[in-house]
Amino acid sequence: MEIFTKIRQTFTQGTIPIKVIYINVGIFLLTGLINVVNQLFQIGNMEFMQYFYMPSSYTLFLFRPWTILTYMFLHADLWHILFNMLWLYWFGIIFLQFFNERQFGGLYLMGGIVGAIFFLVSYNLFPYFRNKPYTEYLLGASAAVMAIVFAVSFYRKDYAINLLFLGRIKLIYLAMIALAIDLLSVTSENAGGHLAHIGGALFGILFATQYSKGKDLTVFVNRLIDNLVNWKKRRRVKMKVVYRKPETDVEYNLRKRTEADLLDEILDKLKRSGYQSLTAEEKRVLFDASKK
Repeated sequence: MEIFTKIRQTFTQGTIPIKVIYINVGIFLLTGLINVVNQLFQIGNMEFMQYFYMPSSYTLFLFRPWTILTYMFLHADLWHILFNMLWLYWFGIIFLQFFNERQFGGLYLMGGIVGAIFFLVSYNLFPYFRNKPYTEYLLGASAAVMAIVFAVSFYRKDYAINLLFLGRIKLIYLAMIALAIDLLSVTSENAGGHLAHIGGALFGILFATQYSKGKDLTVFVNRLIDNLVNWKKRRRVKMKVVYRKPETDVEYNLRKRTEADLLDEILDKLKRSGYQSLTAEEKRVLFDASKK
């Protein structure tokens, strides 16, 4: 369909923020569709999705280490993904004015990872969370998004944007307001999400300050991704060697006799009906025989 062709073109030709948004939205729609099917046919619940959420339990995390990556591409509901993707789009555009796409991708992943670690450590460090009798789960791109927001805000503290009803405001002020809200909400119902925000924000600040000193903190993760991609390419293009068993005298004589019989038939046909009556394959055989 034309719409899918346009979506594919937009994805392939788009910047890295657009690609990340497409991936998040695609996963959200897929999981939402699975949930609808489950409910319609009463197949079961969506508890299996917890295997992709970041758990607050150290023990559980040791058995599900992949969740430190998968959680940042999953969202709870429409409003959750809408706000995250809007922030990612707006600040992604600003980010690319001062940094490149590789840095965006590396910072997105590292910000999400640091946010997950901050969430995990906090839930096992502070008595308020440690005394909870159940495991909490973290999901959403918020920590990764906050890393992007704070990186550009602290790298260019003088950068300002126009907001409806507020007028012109510097990004640094907007970022600090968001951080203050998160700090005041660490004991709320969504404590895990706010803790992850703080972790992502702190890494964004660290990235900006280190980059100002000439050090790019995303180099390591981008180099790791490059090595993984190159390793897969090398495996894909690796030639397959086929060893043939040597012919015996009987097999050689049989093959030569068959080739001679076929050539005799083609020559007889050539005498009877002319060259134009030969098929493409017969012409090829005749041409190969003339070179021997």
